[in-house]
Amino acid sequence: MTQAAGLPRRKLVVLGNGMAAGRVLEELFARAPERYDVTVFGAEPRVNYDRIMLSPVLAGDKSFEDIVVHDEAWYRRHAVDLRKGETVVGIDRAARTIRTQAGVVEAYDELVIAVGSRPILISVPGHDLPGVVTFRDLDDVNAMLEASARGGNAVVIGGGLLGLEAAAGLALRGMKTTVIHLMPTLMERQLDPNAAYLLQKAIEKRGIEILTSANTSAILGDGKVEAVRLDDGRTLPADLVVMAVGIRPHVALARDAGLEVKRGVVVDDFLRTSDPNIHAVGECVEHRGNCYGLVAPLYEMAKTLAASLAGEPAATGYTGSALSTKLKVTGVDLFSAGDFSEGDERDEIVLRDPARGIYKRVVLRDNRIVGAVLYGDTADGSWYFDLLKKGTDVGSLRETLIFGQAYQGGGVLDPRAAVAALSDDTEICGCNGVCKGVITQAIVARGLTTLDDVRAQTKASASCGQCTSKVEALLAATLGDGYAGSGRKPMCKCVDLTHEEVRGFILSKALKSVPAAMQELGWKTSCGCPTCRPALNYYLLCAWPGEYRDDAQSRYINERVHANIQKDGTFSVVPRMWGGLTTPAELRAIADVAERFKIPTVKVTGGQRIDLLGVRKEDLPAVWAELNAAGMVSGQAYAKGLRTVKTCVGSEWCRFGTQDSTGLGVKLERFLCGSWTPAKVKLAVSGCPRNCAEATVKDFGVVCVESGYDLHIGGAAGLHVRATDLLGHVATEAEAIECIAAVLQLYREQAAYLDRVYKWVEKTGLDRIRAAIMDDPNNRRALFDRFKKSQRAVQRDPWAERAAGRELHEFMPLAVLTPVRRRMAAE
Repeated sequence: MTQAAGLPRRKLVVLGNGMAAGRVLEELFARAPERYDVTVFGAEPRVNYDRIMLSPVLAGDKSFEDIVVHDEAWYRRHAVDLRKGETVVGIDRAARTIRTQAGVVEAYDELVIAVGSRPILISVPGHDLPGVVTFRDLDDVNAMLEASARGGNAVVIGGGLLGLEAAAGLALRGMKTTVIHLMPTLMERQLDPNAAYLLQKAIEKRGIEILTSANTSAILGDGKVEAVRLDDGRTLPADLVVMAVGIRPHVALARDAGLEVKRGVVVDDFLRTSDPNIHAVGECVEHRGNCYGLVAPLYEMAKTLAASLAGEPAATGYTGSALSTKLKVTGVDLFSAGDFSEGDERDEIVLRDPARGIYKRVVLRDNRIVGAVLYGDTADGSWYFDLLKKGTDVGSLRETLIFGQAYQGGGVLDPRAAVAALSDDTEICGCNGVCKGVITQAIVARGLTTLDDVRAQTKASASCGQCTSKVEALLAATLGDGYAGSGRKPMCKCVDLTHEEVRGFILSKALKSVPAAMQELGWKTSCGCPTCRPALNYYLLCAWPGEYRDDAQSRYINERVHANIQKDGTFSVVPRMWGGLTTPAELRAIADVAERFKIPTVKVTGGQRIDLLGVRKEDLPAVWAELNAAGMVSGQAYAKGLRTVKTCVGSEWCRFGTQDSTGLGVKLERFLCGSWTPAKVKLAVSGCPRNCAEATVKDFGVVCVESGYDLHIGGAAGLHVRATDLLGHVATEAEAIECIAAVLQLYREQAAYLDRVYKWVEKTGLDRIRAAIMDDPNNRRALFDRFKKSQRAVQRDPWAERAAGRELHEFMPLAVLTPVRRRMAAE
């Protein structure tokens, strides 16, 4: 479109000279090159450049000249009056003028606000010290280049896109670099935990230290940056601190002018503000409740705004953008798009290749892609993104979708069923480089009949275990009716490995997080299920006490609210009574709580405690707060851990008592409390062989006799009734405590998740347990020491402290739980 003859040119003033403003002008000049006299005010003293390429400039891959979008000649060619280094400080809407910081006043017919965003500075002590920079413009890059030339230590606060790009560039420049990130995983807005785990591995391989779940409390230094102190007391040396914790739309100018402002400058679908002669575009904008910080939406906005300024007939306008992300770090292939959060109405397809470090996840709703995360192989990212934006029905592609565009049209692809048809040189086990021919040859030549045989002879599936199902398929195809099956029972549908294999690989491969375990062990889902997730969480807790932090997402609702849900939706609250002992003050507190909250039922339990039944969900925080204030803590009646230690009165009161059973019970309960176990654990201590505390039907029992203490193991009195086995006899209380803690630790380390103690005893054999505990004092002491170490970790862990009653109750409404948690809560 060209300017109509005889019409006067209008005056267009643009505030901002960034990528959004530049694209608006490009589009406008293509449509109506003669319509406006254009003046551009840019706060930076330079021409328009590509901000998303600042990371390569920092890394040394590009120079500033390489990233210039519009050079001086471009402005001259289009007769643009560029005012570099002039900051606009006011807008007079009535007079239709703007005012610069230097006092210059410029009139406009149409005004475009494209002032972008401002980096967020966390207001910790020392944030204004020399040596603290942001990562937003070329001046920031120059400051980082100057600092890196001197070497030393760099600390980057923020593990998002910009923070990681800054860290990678500084590391390449020779600085020892640490990234501090508040959240548990990197780039949590763009990546799921599995992709974030792989990203962290890749970044750490570059020599960059990553500290997640870490919060900055202060930046230290005398006249310049010298260190960063974290909330947990750690101090990191720092010669440079880069704050990359996010951006905020720059709205001060618009707000002062009286325009409608929320998070950003509010615009309609044609990028008009609340003043019809003022438009806004880019990162400063809020459109339909959304603010965008990526370049693609800015360019889409710019196209719409340019058409509007050119006077083209209104179409649909700008309706919002689907987002995709790529990380600009050499050697890291990462792509994400759309919404890949979980949801009950959603389906997902997951592909993992631990040997090659590949993870792909596509999220579907109603047979349409709504989100995708790719790591290690991003070749199909654009294809998935196109399907997402178009809302294409991919139902017919469902079976092959995860394998990418090249696999479409080839029918159903079932790798497990088709493994027998693969060529002999096809790699089956990526970890150990074992191809199909080697496996089938070994089966035939050496008469192998079991999975363990194949593992021993070929190493196939002996590392991460992900190829186990393929190896079993080869056994079945090669042996035919001669293959009896492995008898293996996988943990669940999410993984082909057994509980025992998962535990073994967690230790042998030093896997210390849920995403690490799921990626390296080939989980078929992105986040597990209510069967495997709690088990995996427990195995990690047990393997790495003090290093692994308990994952709240893997906890059921009872554990979250420290109460047992009942059939009517109310809850049962059970305060702990150590060894069955209580006091008038505790009883008075329980009575007060029952009255104040109108709790309908108060019952004495079989575990020598008092149960408050019928507590409303919304009352739980206040109920626990009052009980805590009275010194009472959770009895963990919901826990996969120690629940009760039942006692009789023993020698202190009973004429038949041989030892102080109550005292020993209290000591055991206080020592063992808070330890997570594969299943619930109950103890009892009886003061004499009359066994009033029923110690011989508990998981662990102590029967006091004249000469000391008989230790029992493996009882049950629920659906399965089983009398204990005698583990052994000891003479002193100290020996009894050491043996009970040691055998509990052995159970923790060996049993499959949800196996009660008696099942573990039957699987392991009493003789082996007795040999490990009673016949080997050194091994017993080592187990006891490991248990104490785990208890020290429990006391430092906030979740475990709450569960053990060391802190006030934390309440989390069901409404905010993830779908996995919701499914767990419902069971």
